[in-house]
Formats: sequence, structure tokens, C-alpha cells
Amino acid sequence: MLLQPNGKLWTDTDGKDMQAHGGHMLFADGMYYLYGENRLDNAYVSCYRSRDLVNWEFRGNVLTADSKTEAIRTRTELRLKRGDGGKVNIERPKVLYCEKTGKYMMWAHYENGVNYRDARICIASCDTPDGDFTYHGSFNPYGNMSRDCTLFKDDDGAVYWLCASRDNADLHIYLLSDDMLNVRKHVNTLFQGEFREAPAMFKKDGRYYLLSSYCTGWAPNQGKWAVGDTIDGLFSELEDFGDETTFGSQPTFVWPVDVHGRTEFVYVGDRWNYHYYADGEEHLSPPEHMKAYYCKSSFVILPIRFDGERPYIEYAEAFDTDAFDR
Repeated sequence: MLLQPNGKLWTDTDGKDMQAHGGHMLFADGMYYLYGENRLDNAYVSCYRSRDLVNWEFRGNVLTADSKTEAIRTRTELRLKRGDGGKVNIERPKVLYCEKTGKYMMWAHYENGVNYRDARICIASCDTPDGDFTYHGSFNPYGNMSRDCTLFKDDDGAVYWLCASRDNADLHIYLLSDDMLNVRKHVNTLFQGEFREAPAMFKKDGRYYLLSSYCTGWAPNQGKWAVGDTIDGLFSELEDFGDETTFGSQPTFVWPVDVHGRTEFVYVGDRWNYHYYADGEEHLSPPEHMKAYYCKSSFVILPIRFDGERPYIEYAEAFDTDAFDR
């Protein structure tokens, strides 16, 4: 299976640029669903689906500034717009199916659209993977910051939230409640003072692998990996993953794929590229506030290989599942 070239802007079946940045992929009912950030107009999160991972149908903006809101037992801030009517930021949306409730649950990073001081979790839910999600608000887990983030579902069904905290200095891991409407327990704090973001976790041979990026704004940097025997225990020291810019990308998720009956793992990274238009000209300087920016991010998708317990990636022009057999 050969996917689109790395670094090329993906388009949907209507020929439009795909807006699915910092996102996540879910397999349900024989279809792959891809979710990601969309900063255009009143959109926050867009959804696409595909049978073959090549042809992507736009299913809609499943979370917008006008989405329905609904309070839950957890005290949250329900606003999807600022007091002046402007948009907030909803970043790195991750979606998993919740067996307890039968709902598709979206967890993401919330900011107020003016600065990055709110640093909250936000939650939304839907009865279908590509319907209109209902927004349940944002909150700081146990009063802590929660920025770049991911969801991880373990073999026993337990779901964990991983996020950058303490102004990105540390990485926190929380166990979620069974209905995925709250955090149940803070189970680990990793990499004290090492400023890791963009976490992506996967499990291989009973061990927990964690990829992450250093904090350098929107510019790519040297990725790192660590591994632990338990999710609440000690992890190894950080080691390099990829080249000095992780091939011009930052982790967004790790995709487990079936290759001839065995599970292999694929690195999916965003190659961030924001275009700012002012005075009739296009500028490529990274954004401080996202309102005036149009995102043209692309993906870098590469097979994760192993040398013993050490995961590594090598650059290829495009991802091909046959690469695992070479």
C-alpha cells in the first residue's frame, strides 16, 4: 500500500486542501477516520474518512465555534468563543470509542485564542464518528496545565491522557474515567524540566514507547524516544529519534497497522507550515496568534523499525507498507 508522498499537501476527493493537522486516526465500521485541526472560518476540528488510506472524503467540520454545548458532572468552561466573539484554539484533537457509553469521545488542547495561558483539556462527544460533536467544555486537570497532548488506550481498555504541563517543563499522564468524561488519577510525571511536547505513545511486546518533541515553537527539532515497563513507573532516559529535525516534522500519533497478520507501527508527524497574508503578500513567519493564519501543514509518514528495543525511522519519499518486509 503506497500513500501520498511525504511533505505533499493532501487533498480530499473534491480536490480541496485537507485540514487535519495535529490529529488522530480511528478505524470504525470498515472505514478509517482522520481528525485534525482546522483554523479556517468557524471550524475547529474536521473529519475525513477513507477505505484505502489514499482517497479521503470530507465528512464535515465536526466541532465548530457554533457546536452544541452540554454540561457534564465535571465543572468546565463551556464557551467556544471569546467574550469579543473571536475564536478560541482547539489543538491536537484525539478521538477514541468509549465502550461504556457507546460514544465517540474527543479530547483536545484548549486555549483562549489570544495567548497560551489557559492550557486546558477540552472534551466533546458524538454517537457516530463523523457526526456533529457536542462540546462538554474545558478544564485544568487537578489545577494543572495541559498543552500538547495525546490519548492512549491500553490492552485492558484503560485510557490515558498524556500532556505537556508546568509551562511545558514536564509531561503528565492521567488515567481517565471509564466514561472518558474526566481524569481519574494522575499516574505519572516524566522528563522533569526537559520541555517535551507532541507526545505519541504505543505499546510493543508489553512495553510502553513514548515519542516526543522538544519545545521550539513551530520549528521542527530532534525527536526523542523513551520506554517503560509500566505506564505509571520509570521510563528510560530520552534518546534521539529521527534526524536533527525528525525529518522536518513533529509527532502527532503512532499508527498500528496489520502487515501479514502482525502488528507494525508507523510514525505520523506534522510538517507545520503557516502562511500569513498581509498587505497583499504571503509571509512564512510562525504565528503568535492564529486568527490571521492559513495552515497548509502536511504529513510525514514513516515505518518505525527496531534495533533491539531502540525504535528508529529512516526517511522515504512516501510510506509503503511493503517497506516492513524489506
